Amino acid sequence: MANRPIVTGLSPKEGPPGTRVTIRGEFLGSKSTDLVGLTICGCDCLLSAEWKSDKKIIARTGAAKGKGDIIVTTRYGGVGTSTVQFRAYYETIGPMKESAVWIEESPMQSLAWGRRSLAPTGYIQEDPLGLSIEGNDKKFPEDLRDIFPEGSGDLSQESFLPGWFLLENHHATSFEDLKAGLSYLRRRVESQKEGQLSFLKSNAGSVIDQLDTLMALRDRVTQDTKLHGKDQVSDLDVAIKNSIAASHELFKDVLARKEKADATRAALSALSRHKFLFCLPNSVEKSSERNEFDIAVNDYARVKNLFGKTEVPVFKKVLEEVDHKILAIRRKLHSKIQEMPQGVEQQKKLVKALISLEAQQTGTSVHGMFSVADPAWDAIEARAKYLEETFLKSYDQYSSKEANPGESKSRADPNAVPNRVQFCEEMTEIAASQFPDLWRLGQAYFTGELRGAGQPKPGNFKRIILTVIEQFCSYLKAALIPHNSQRSFLANNMKGLPSWPASNLSLNYLITWLPHCLRYVRVSYATLIRLDLPSEALDIVLKLIDELRLYYLSTILKKANEKVKKLHEKETWEFTVEEFAGATGLPLKLEEILSEAIEDAHVICLTPEIRENTLLEPQSDGQREMAKRFQETLATFCGVIETLALQRSDEDPQQAPILSQLIGFPTAPLQQQLSGDKSWGYSISWEQRLLCCLSNCIYSNKIFFPKLGGLFTKHNYPVPTIAIENSRSTVNTLFSSLLDMYVEHKSDPLVGTIEPSMYIGRFQWDQVGTSEKLSPYAHECCDNLVSVYSEIFSISPVLLRPVLEPIVQTVAEELARLMTCVQKFNVNGALQARVDIHVIRDAVRVYSNETAKSFFMEALEAIPQVPESEERVQETVKIIKNNMRLQLMCLKVVDP
Repeated sequence: MANRPIVTGLSPKEGPPGTRVTIRGEFLGSKSTDLVGLTICGCDCLLSAEWKSDKKIIARTGAAKGKGDIIVTTRYGGVGTSTVQFRAYYETIGPMKESAVWIEESPMQSLAWGRRSLAPTGYIQEDPLGLSIEGNDKKFPEDLRDIFPEGSGDLSQESFLPGWFLLENHHATSFEDLKAGLSYLRRRVESQKEGQLSFLKSNAGSVIDQLDTLMALRDRVTQDTKLHGKDQVSDLDVAIKNSIAASHELFKDVLARKEKADATRAALSALSRHKFLFCLPNSVEKSSERNEFDIAVNDYARVKNLFGKTEVPVFKKVLEEVDHKILAIRRKLHSKIQEMPQGVEQQKKLVKALISLEAQQTGTSVHGMFSVADPAWDAIEARAKYLEETFLKSYDQYSSKEANPGESKSRADPNAVPNRVQFCEEMTEIAASQFPDLWRLGQAYFTGELRGAGQPKPGNFKRIILTVIEQFCSYLKAALIPHNSQRSFLANNMKGLPSWPASNLSLNYLITWLPHCLRYVRVSYATLIRLDLPSEALDIVLKLIDELRLYYLSTILKKANEKVKKLHEKETWEFTVEEFAGATGLPLKLEEILSEAIEDAHVICLTPEIRENTLLEPQSDGQREMAKRFQETLATFCGVIETLALQRSDEDPQQAPILSQLIGFPTAPLQQQLSGDKSWGYSISWEQRLLCCLSNCIYSNKIFFPKLGGLFTKHNYPVPTIAIENSRSTVNTLFSSLLDMYVEHKSDPLVGTIEPSMYIGRFQWDQVGTSEKLSPYAHECCDNLVSVYSEIFSISPVLLRPVLEPIVQTVAEELARLMTCVQKFNVNGALQARVDIHVIRDAVRVYSNETAKSFFMEALEAIPQVPESEERVQETVKIIKNNMRLQLMCLKVVDP
């Protein structure tokens, strides 16, 4: 296999497309047909390649740019390699480049105003150094003018400075590249010096054509000089001047006839206008009667333009009569401007007519008889006064209906719309329909459309707008918010208004219409926003909306509080809370009420609309009101639990009977409930209802009240943590008081029977015989404790320790007292007493606190110690506990 071709030399190493390149190397082919491929800088140059020998090839470069390898491909050697590179660039014609044709050396100047010249674009100066300036950010010429005040970087200028050129085009070029550019420039200069003759030879045709053109031009100039002389344009100048004079002479008669015709037409026009002048007084009067004031204005303006400065007596007399007619029209216009109601466009039309007549009559003899400085301002005041009177009239109408029940259908018919709601609808409709007219009239006045001779009064107009909006809000607030709930800036404005009569509407009836009223107020607020009113005016309505939202929030929560107050009537004593034994469905009913209230508040007043604020912002009145009402509701719920706990039916005994077995097992209804019957009602005992209330207290404190925060987070509202914690404290206090009540109710009869049972049948501790059984009083005490345990366990096992610990402590204290009071024990009596105390202490050990344990020790210490009797006591205790294991088994459970 033949060796791969290698390119080791190149001459020249750079040039534009079409440069003749000599390629030297090895293994370039043994004959011309061996050369099958040649690429220079990625361009195929095989067509221009000329094979000379196996070490030399001559070719011309293609349309490439940048540096690249020279790859030779032979038939047998394949694709070769290159150790040198060729740099291709595009060359532009400039002042340094010889050319056989004419090149415009001065670049086209662009006009200052940016118009584009129709001439060809100027040449692009080539870089004399032959270096690439890509990546070099050119300096601004203003920076270089400070360094070279009298120089230039343009190659075509006489003030060309190389330093400017290098800083402008090659400030980022390395020194080695600049040296290479200098070498390139020297080679170009030397090649031009040596090749001038060859240049002329190669371009001989173009040079001969240029010589022929110059010789033809010289012959034509010589011929024209012989025919016309040296000053060839003088005759042309004379001919132009003669043509101008002839044109003036030609149109002189035409212009004269035009002037005469114009004068004739002006005379005829004046004759026709005379008839208009004499008929004008009657025409103006008829136009005024038909309220066609614009026709009168136009006719008067026309006659003033035609005859305003006339000296003809007849014309003056007619004009004076017309002026008096116009004066009457001005008075009529001024009165019509202030007549209400009328549309704003009609009012603007009248104001424009009056202003026009005022201006036209300025300087006449009748102008001083009636003068209106600013009719547009009078129109604004009249419209504002009418709007205020409309508000007051509507307020008086509906407030009087509220004060007279016989005239109001809403009091007789519960489905009728209340008067205050009807008033809210009418007020918002008045504001939405009439206030925009007042605002547009004022805008037309201040933009100059209706401005008369007087100066504008922006401060007064602002006062009018604010007054109207404040009155609008004051009337609405008087009707929709009770006086005791008002606490805003509008309260001061309410002092001058008649108070809205007190309403007997129920809270449930009124809250039905509150969203309706708020929606109407929001619609009127949206209308004012579209008018682009100043923020100071919009803030008044926004503050009213915020107060309405706050009042409605308070009303909704008050309604919820009223529902909570009646929850004790809906208590069914059913265990519907799976996660907490003993809790009834009462907390879930509270959650339903609160969830419904918050959902209603979210829909009605808590969701802000356009440009409204968030009602429950931190430290805001809304958040404080929400927390206050929420805490009141939870406190009411605690009161409901207390009411249920203290409520006794006629069937409940006033006092627990003192029997041998004081506390019985659950009654039949309770057993039915435990077996699946959910209808307790008042069939269960008061003690069992009290246990349910205690369970509800624990459930509310630990689980239910903290869970209520989820109702607020559901809608991304701040959780009233302080209100919840205060309510937990309240329900915890309630739990403590109810627990003391239950413990006292259970412990007093139980403890009271210990001493009578101990000394029943004239029992004496110094007369006790031998026995290995438990004393009757101790047996009864254990049975009573088991009975209490059974009742608590059937309702809520969570209450076992809170209830049994104080009861056991009381029993232990009573036993310690009784043992201490015994004056004398015999041996059997001491053994029996120790056995009784041991059995009772061991039975209630799980529910004995440290105080109870100390009382049991005190009771044992009060009993005389019999020598060598402890083993006997323990054996007897063991036998007794084995016989009573069914009774004592429940008391051994640590965490039921």
